[in-house]
Amino acid sequence: MIPETRAADFDAADPLASYRERFILPEGVIYLDGNSLGALPKATPGRVQEVVEREWGEGLIRSWNTASWFDMATRIGGKIAPLVGAQPHEVIACDSTSVNLFKLIAAALQMRPGRKVVLSEPGNFPTDLYMIAGLEAQGLAERRLAERERLAEALDGDVALLTLTHVHYKTGALFDMAALTRAAHEAGALVLWDLSHSTGALPVDLNAVGADFAVGCGYKYLCGGPGAPAFAFVAERHQASLKQPLTGWFGHAAPFAFSDDYAGAPGIERMQCGTPPVLGLAALEIGVDLIAEIGAARLYAKSQALSEFFLESLMAHEVQIELVSPPRAGERGSQLSFRHPEAYAICQALIARGVIGDFRTPDVLRLGFAPAYLSFADMAAAARHLAEVLASGEWRREEFNQRAAVT
Repeated sequence: MIPETRAADFDAADPLASYRERFILPEGVIYLDGNSLGALPKATPGRVQEVVEREWGEGLIRSWNTASWFDMATRIGGKIAPLVGAQPHEVIACDSTSVNLFKLIAAALQMRPGRKVVLSEPGNFPTDLYMIAGLEAQGLAERRLAERERLAEALDGDVALLTLTHVHYKTGALFDMAALTRAAHEAGALVLWDLSHSTGALPVDLNAVGADFAVGCGYKYLCGGPGAPAFAFVAERHQASLKQPLTGWFGHAAPFAFSDDYAGAPGIERMQCGTPPVLGLAALEIGVDLIAEIGAARLYAKSQALSEFFLESLMAHEVQIELVSPPRAGERGSQLSFRHPEAYAICQALIARGVIGDFRTPDVLRLGFAPAYLSFADMAAAARHLAEVLASGEWRREEFNQRAAVT
């Protein structure tokens, strides 16, 4: 049976198919880059307009109280919590992923006096490594990198913190969160998980595995919009002793006391720094509500089915391209990555056809499968386009080979 026929059958039986109608998707576009920027929920523009025109325009400063702006960060964090296996009071939506990484790495180092090593893997997402390097430059940390198969043995008495991205941003490879958290704790280290490529795409259970800290992104699978606020998780057992280094006024126990001396808020609110971005949080809340309504288990089941069907469709077209993601669906996140020496040009040729994926240097074509709004018909068509691009050699055209300054 040809992929298009099978796709129609799968779409007809898809319990999540109706959710596609709750997103704005351009006509003629197959969007396979939701792992970089999620699609726009249809409810978001109206909500943002409401915040701008009514809450800001009419309510003015009163809306911090009357529209509950003060509570947005904790309210949205509480909605994210079930998606990552946390209690509502353990998650807060604030700042960016990078800033939250800095805060939690620094806090973890203070909680392990006498230890300075922060362990990660080479090839982790750059900002994760850069934040360790920044603390190292201040004399507060020592960066140690070990290949993923050697991480457990690299955990010695000098390691204060193990920090890893649960789903690798380039390959989609999935870490065994439970096993590595357990190994780190046995070595006396704390663990910080970056869930940027996990949250809203696959089930995560931070409390079940005993994780200490986590961060995550709001603009990928949570569909919060470009630059959406991120989130931070601090296990309840650590909240009283955590000393976050960015002691801004919104993380104060009594911000409107205007004291000269800092006293951290008693719970997860301590993770806040400056005034929360109300417009960004309002947009994020729409995406979080929608993804939470679907649920992580259903999203992951469809994600696995989409990626498996895409690979089967490539086989039906006899496409020859190296898969760098784990071949087993249960060992990868919601993406497939392929290696080709001309991956950039192939990516540009696909975009010209309306199939939007992305390129990761030096030679990886990355396709993300956001299960909330993609269909099996999208998979069949995208596989056909990739087969045609490779077979025709159209990626050799000059305009597809001229790399932009930022790729």
